[in-house]
Amino acid sequence: MGTTTSAYATCAGFEIHYLTWGDPAKPPVILWHGLARTGHDFAPLAAALAEDYWLIAPDTIGRGLSEWSRAPDVDYNFARYGEIAGDLLDHLGLDRVAWVGTSMGGSLGIYLAGGALGERIDRLVINDIGPELPAAAAERIATYVGAPPSFARVSELEAYFREVYAPFGFIPEDQWRRMTESSHRRLPDGRITAHYDPAIVRQLQAVSGDFTCWSEYERIACPILILRGAQSDLLSVDMAAEMVARRPAARIVEIADCGHAPALTKADQITPIADFLAQG
Repeated sequence: MGTTTSAYATCAGFEIHYLTWGDPAKPPVILWHGLARTGHDFAPLAAALAEDYWLIAPDTIGRGLSEWSRAPDVDYNFARYGEIAGDLLDHLGLDRVAWVGTSMGGSLGIYLAGGALGERIDRLVINDIGPELPAAAAERIATYVGAPPSFARVSELEAYFREVYAPFGFIPEDQWRRMTESSHRRLPDGRITAHYDPAIVRQLQAVSGDFTCWSEYERIACPILILRGAQSDLLSVDMAAEMVARRPAARIVEIADCGHAPALTKADQITPIADFLAQG
């Protein structure tokens, strides 16, 4: 898949960490992760696509190696993330990009493709989320994201990840270890926890309506691919059907044997994305 690079940029006043794969001369694809995850999650997808694309996977502020906010209620929202995304595109000299977003990253893609970056996102892949977040699913996520446990050992954190991310479906054995090592931090008392600011959960609890973005969805002009985990509790069959009803050109691919959200590690998840991007 070529060399993976790790880099930093100042975007909207924050130091942002991002990974890249492939050749910068190839068509660019932004890979934006889920609520409590990091850009490292896209390594298997990037390995499959790097021959034909330049893949860029940022860590959202408050996650991974990107800076944390000192004002969570001001910064942990799509308006700020959108500023960061726009600044990152400017920093990289990118006028137009494809966008692949998992969960929160897909919702952010809707928000931006139907808004501030509508002229710069030319293809959009939405991985297992819709323009509206079911209350029960939001509560489930907020419960574990807002109070991450700590462990004495990295292996215990890996076991925890295997439990809470079991709905992702198939993840190769070596990917579990990489996921743990790329998204952990050690606390002052020496214990291990997930590598994000627990205050990011406030976005789910806020009244800003970030995760209700039907109006933005309906304004999206670019082609849309929607992936849905067959057992997902975030993107229901009815909501996926409504997305197609409102944007008849949108295509849905249902991924068997997983819930929220497909991990993008297997051919049945990667091939639809590769085919969709190749149409651009």
